[in-house]
Amino acid sequence: MRIEGFDDHADGDEHDHDHEHTHDDHHHNGHYHGDGHHVHAAGQGHAHGHASDGAVETITLDQDVLAKNDRLAAQNRQWLADHGIRAVNLMSSPGAGKTTLLERTVRELAVAEPVAVIEGDQETPMDALRLRATGCRTVQVNTGAGCHLDADMLAKALRSLDPEDGSVVFIENVGNLVCPALFDLGEGRRVVLASTTEGEDKPLKYPHMFRAADLVLLTKADLLPYVPFEQGRFTEHLRRVNPDAELLPVSAVSGAGLGEWHDWLRAAVSAATTRRRQGGHGDRRTP
Repeated sequence: MRIEGFDDHADGDEHDHDHEHTHDDHHHNGHYHGDGHHVHAAGQGHAHGHASDGAVETITLDQDVLAKNDRLAAQNRQWLADHGIRAVNLMSSPGAGKTTLLERTVRELAVAEPVAVIEGDQETPMDALRLRATGCRTVQVNTGAGCHLDADMLAKALRSLDPEDGSVVFIENVGNLVCPALFDLGEGRRVVLASTTEGEDKPLKYPHMFRAADLVLLTKADLLPYVPFEQGRFTEHLRRVNPDAELLPVSAVSGAGLGEWHDWLRAAVSAATTRRRQGGHGDRRTP
C-alpha cells in the first residue's frame, strides 16, 4: 500500500495485505486477493485448473485473520464517532461515476461543511488530483494488486489526513463490485453507485455489494432516455436483494437528484454530530 497526502506530506509505509472479512454473512463469501490466489471460505471450492489431477482446492480462512479487520474497523468507528466525523464509503464498478459525483458534491457541500476525501485506487493519483483541484483535502491510497481498501488502510489514511472534528470524510473505494463489500472499514454509511449504462441486473449479479448498501445512487440518470435501462426492473431487483436500501437516481451532469443526495448526507452528518455532543470530545489521537 502507498499513501500519498496532498498537503506536502506522505506516508510511505508498506502494508502487508492480511485480508479479513467483515461480520455476518460476509464470512461466507469467496474473495480474490489480487496476488494470483483465490481464497474461499469453509465449504466453498474453486477449480484452479491443475492439469495433473484436476483437484478442487478449498482453503479455510483462519478466524483470527478474519477477526483482525473487524477489530481495527471497530477502533476506526469509535474514533470517528468520538469526533463527530461521518465517514461515507462510496463503492461501485469502475466508470460508474464516483469521482465525477464527488467533485460536484465536494464543491457544493463544502460551502457549509468541512469535507475531506480518501481516494482508493490500485495505481496513479489521477482521481485524487481531480478532487484536490476542488480545494478539498485529499489523501491517495494506492493498493497495488489489492482490489479494495481495508480497515488498516483507512486508519493509516486518517492519520495522514487528520480530518477536522465534525467533518465529512468521503472514502472512494477501489472500483470493484465484489471485494469492497466484504471489508468493514469502520465507516458510518455505505453508498453503492450503479450507472444506467451498466444494466439493471447488477443487484442480482452482485448481491453482497447491494446488500451492504445504506443508499444506492443510480448515476448517469440523464442518459435514461438514450440507453436500454429499465429503472423499474432495477428497483425490483434491488428490493429482492436489499429491501431497506434507499434509492436515488442522480446525475452529476444535469444536477438531477443532487438535492436529495445532499439532504441524505446532511442527515447523516447531523446524526454523527449529535452522537459526538452526547459522548464527549474523545481523544484527538487518530486511530
